[in-house]
Amino acid sequence: MKRFLSTIYIVLLLAAATAQTTDYASLVNPLIGTDGKGNVYPGAQAPFGMVQLSPDNGQPGWDWIAGYFYPDSTIAGFSHTHLSGTGAGDLYDISFLPVTEPLKVADAPLGVHSMFSHEREECEAGYYRVHLDSYGIDVELTATERCGIQRYTYPTDTATVLLNLGKATNWDATQATHIAIIDSFTIEGYRHSNGWARGQEVYFRTRFSRPIASFKCDSTQIIRDGNIWIMPGVATMTFALDDSRELTVTTALSGTGLEGAAKNLAAEAPHNDFDHYRTATQDYWNNRLSRIEVKGGTHDERVCFYTALYRTMIAPTLFCDVDGLYRGADKQNHTADGWQNYSTFSLWDTFRAAHPLFTYTAPELVSDMIISFIAFYGQHGRLPVWNMWGSETDMMIGYHSVPVIADAYLKGITGFDAEKALAACVATANCDDYRGIGFYKENGYVPYDIVDPYNADNWAMSRTLEYAYDDHCIARMAQAMGHDSIAAVFYERAKKWYNQYNSATTFMQPRDSKGEFQKPFNPDEYTPHICESNAWHYMWSVQHDIDGLIEIMGIKRFEQKLDSMFTYSPSANDELPIFSTGMIGQYAHGNEPSHHVSYLFNKIGKPEKTREYVMQIMKELYRNTPDGLCGNEDCGQMSAWYVMSAMGFYPIDPCGGEYELGVPLFPEVRLRLSNGGFFTIKSPNQAADYPKSVTRVLLNGKKIKGSTISHKDIISGGVLEFK
Repeated sequence: MKRFLSTIYIVLLLAAATAQTTDYASLVNPLIGTDGKGNVYPGAQAPFGMVQLSPDNGQPGWDWIAGYFYPDSTIAGFSHTHLSGTGAGDLYDISFLPVTEPLKVADAPLGVHSMFSHEREECEAGYYRVHLDSYGIDVELTATERCGIQRYTYPTDTATVLLNLGKATNWDATQATHIAIIDSFTIEGYRHSNGWARGQEVYFRTRFSRPIASFKCDSTQIIRDGNIWIMPGVATMTFALDDSRELTVTTALSGTGLEGAAKNLAAEAPHNDFDHYRTATQDYWNNRLSRIEVKGGTHDERVCFYTALYRTMIAPTLFCDVDGLYRGADKQNHTADGWQNYSTFSLWDTFRAAHPLFTYTAPELVSDMIISFIAFYGQHGRLPVWNMWGSETDMMIGYHSVPVIADAYLKGITGFDAEKALAACVATANCDDYRGIGFYKENGYVPYDIVDPYNADNWAMSRTLEYAYDDHCIARMAQAMGHDSIAAVFYERAKKWYNQYNSATTFMQPRDSKGEFQKPFNPDEYTPHICESNAWHYMWSVQHDIDGLIEIMGIKRFEQKLDSMFTYSPSANDELPIFSTGMIGQYAHGNEPSHHVSYLFNKIGKPEKTREYVMQIMKELYRNTPDGLCGNEDCGQMSAWYVMSAMGFYPIDPCGGEYELGVPLFPEVRLRLSNGGFFTIKSPNQAADYPKSVTRVLLNGKKIKGSTISHKDIISGGVLEFK
C-alpha cells in the first residue's frame, strides 16, 4: 500500500511536468481573505494535504480564528494544522519558532514572538516566506501531503529553535504532550487536545538538517478534570550551522501514533532538500490548477480565479498514513485498503458548490471521500455532519453527506459501494433522537421549543428545510438504484418544507410543538430558530422544489419577494450578526444560505437579472486584496461559488448535475475533463454593457432552450457560447 500511494504521488508530479506550461501556482495569492471576514491562513499546503504549515500571530479572538490576521505585525510560531475560513478556533498544532538571543517576550497570551512586515513577506500555492525582523531570520515554508518543511536562514552561525507543544488558543485546550530525542538529528512526540475537535491526537516526527547541539524542555502545568498535570511545554534546541547558515526542519504528522509519523516522514520527505519539495508540491498544484484554464480578463481577475480554485483544494484533508492507517470516529485505528481516508468536511457549506465542482476538478478523489463517509458511519452510527481529525464536531445542521453521495452516484462516479452508501443515508435520516428528526418525521417539521441534547443552537426552522432537501436527494438516489419503496418514503418527506411556509406572511416561519407559527414575527430579525440567517435568507432554501415554492407563493409574489431580496437593505442602525456580510439588500453573500439565490431569476424567465447580480457579486465581492473575501471561506465554498460562476453556470440544486446559466467572467474558459476532453465556455464579444448584451446561449452551435445545462452536456465535451 505504501508503494502504491507513493507511486500515485510520483505519477501526478510527472503529469504536472508535461500537462501545462503556465505557472498557475504563482497566480495564487493566499493573502486574499487574511484581512476582513475571510478567516483564512496564508501558509503552505499540498492539495488536500494533511499538513497546513502557516504562521500564527499568537493572539486569540475571532479575527485570528485561522491563526493569522493581516493587520497584525507579530508572529509567535509556525504551526502545522489550520482551518480554512471556518470561523472555528482550533488546531494550531506542533508550533516551531526560530529565534536568536535576546528573545522578544510579551505578556500572555502572546509570549515569545517576532515582529514582521508585509514588505518582506511573499506567498503562492505551496510556498510561504517571511523575514522575522526581531531576530533577522528568513523563514520559508513548503509542504508535502503529510509533512511540513521549513528552512530557516540565520544571521549567525548558531541557531536556536523553540517547539511549543503546550500552545493552545481560541477553542483549543492542551490535554497531554510528549517529546523524545530519537537521535542527534531527530525528535518525536505528540500533542493531545480538546476543542472543536474532541479528543484530537496529533503525533509528529521532526528531522533537523544539522545535529542537535543542546536540548532543554520546560514543563507546563495543565489542569484537567480538576487535577494538575505537569508535562512538556516549550523545548529549546540549538544547532551549529555551516557557512550557509541554513537549518531545514522537516516534520511529519500522523493521527495514529508515533510510528505513523515516522513512516510518513521516511516515505514523503526522506531528504533535507527544501527546494526539491517546494518544486514538487508546486508542480502538483500546477497540475491541479491547470484543470481549468482561463483566457483574458484582467490580471487581478485571473489571480482571484486561481486563488479561488486553489482554496477549493485546501479541504477536505487527507487523514491517513502512507500505509493507509487512520484514526476513526471510534478513536480506534483502522486501515484504508485501496483508498485514502479524508476528513475536514464542512458539509453545511461545501455540499452547495464545492463538492459538485470536485466531480470535475478532482473526480478521482470523490469516491475516496464517499468511502470515508461510509467508514465514518460504521464507526459513529451516522454520516458526518462536520468532522475533522477523527472527531465529529456536530457543527451546523442537516445531514449533508447525503447530497454529496447522491450527486456522485447520479453522475456515474463509481468506486464506492452504492448499496452501503444508500443504507448509511437512510439510517442517518432516521436517527430519531438527533436534532428533532423524530418529531420532523412524525409531525412534518422541527419545532423551536423542543428539548434536544444536540439543540444548543436550536435553528429549528432551518433544520426542517435542510432535512427536506437531503431527503429529496435520498429519494433520487434510491429511485435511480431501483429501490422504489425507499424513494417513495423520502419523496414524501421532501415535501415537509411546506409545513414551514406561512401563507399569511408569505415567509418560512418557525413553529412550536403545538403547530403555532412564532409570534411576533419579523423576517428581518436574526433569531435562534434560523441558522445564521433571517427569514429572508432561508425563504429560498428549497433547492429541490423551486417550482413548488413558486406555485405556493404565486409567480408574481415570488418575483416581488426575490426583487426585494436584493433591494430591501437593512437600515443604517441595524446591528447585523458577524456572519451577515457581503450584503446586497437582504442577500448576504458572506454566508452560504444565500449562495444560489441570484440564480433563481432564471426560474421565472428573468435571466438578465441573474446575469446582472452574478456579475455584480463577482466584480465587487471578490478582490485581489487581503480583505478580498466578503465572508468566511468555509473550506472552499465561498471560492467554489466564484469558480463555477466565473465559468458561467451554478447548481441551484447541488444534487444530480443540472446547472443554471449565469454569465462567464472571462472571454474563454476550458475545463479539462477526466476523459481527456474539454468543455469550453466562450463569451468573446464582451461589450461595454456586458452582461446585459447577452441575448442567447449556444451549446455546440445550437441555441439552448431554457436556462440550464446538464452534467451530461459538460462531461460530453464541446463548446458553450454566450452571444
